[in-house]
Formats: sequence, C-alpha cells, structure tokens
Amino acid sequence: MPHINLPEGLPGIRGPMAFRPETAKPLNELVDVLLRGPHSLTAGERELIATYVSAQNDCRYCQTIHGAIAAHHLHGDEELVIRVKCDPERAPISDKLKALLVIAGKTAESGKAVTAEDVARARSHGATDLEIHDTVLIAAVFCLCNRYVDGLATWMPEDPNFYRQRAAIVAQHGYAASTLQGQQK
Repeated sequence: MPHINLPEGLPGIRGPMAFRPETAKPLNELVDVLLRGPHSLTAGERELIATYVSAQNDCRYCQTIHGAIAAHHLHGDEELVIRVKCDPERAPISDKLKALLVIAGKTAESGKAVTAEDVARARSHGATDLEIHDTVLIAAVFCLCNRYVDGLATWMPEDPNFYRQRAAIVAQHGYAASTLQGQQK
C-alpha cells in the first residue's frame, strides 16, 4: 500500500508521475535523452545499465520494467538481462559494457566510489567520455527513480507479461510520449 494517496491502477513510478505530472515531464524527457536518444551505446545497452543499477538498489519495479525494455531492445533476450543483473562479469556482453557497469554500480553505491582506475579500464575497452558521462548520469538518475518508487511504497504487478507489453509501448513511443498518452513509465 503506497504511503500517500496515489492514482489507482498505475504501478511503480507511474502512480507518482500521475500524481505530480509537472515533475514527471522533465524526468521522462531526461530519461528519453539518456536511454533513447542518439548514442554510441545501443538502447539495449543503456537499458541494461538502468536495470543493473535498479537491481543493485533492490528496486523490484524499476529493474523489472527496465529489464523488460532492455530485453525488448535485445530481441527478447530475457536470459541476458538476468545474467547481467546477477553477474555482469560473466555475462556475454562486451568488455566495454562490463567496465561501464562497474562504474554504474559504484555510482549507485556512492559517486565517490568511482575511481580513476575504473574510468581507465572503461577507456581501455573503447569507452568514450560521452559513454562514461552518460553511464554515471544514468546511474544517478536511476538511483533517484529507485528511491522515488520505493520511498512511496508503490505497488507492482507480478505478471511478467505486463512488463513485456509495457516495454513494447515504451520502446516504440519513448518515456515522455508515453506520459503524454497517460502511459507513464
């Protein structure tokens, strides 16, 4: 049961966003830029970063919805998403993404936990300054989103098909556009 009176029927972050749409709009626009905008990392890779951070923060809703969106972008590979959440160093992903996930995980712990060695490792695997910057910002934004969802004790559906269907909508229309349609993230 949510800690405040949120609109009924909207799980996870969707309830608080409907409660306060004037804050939802800029947040969704930022997430669209970070996860969907033109980038050298694929949308699937960026969603994996969001999923990984949400798993590190134990936010069930965010790791489930963003895991579903990542899988959607990765041709339905839900097993890969699980492997990245549980053990990214052994997951079948690029060394560059593994290094970026280290940075993301440390950012989730504390921004000060990210070391020059972590950044050097990412660079040695081909990460650009933009990719390193956006990895840190994705991690920071998802720490905010995870605390938003869990701090208000929002609810989440148990049916995996809910997340698959929602993932298809977000993948096609984006976060901000989904908000305009009354279908926030």
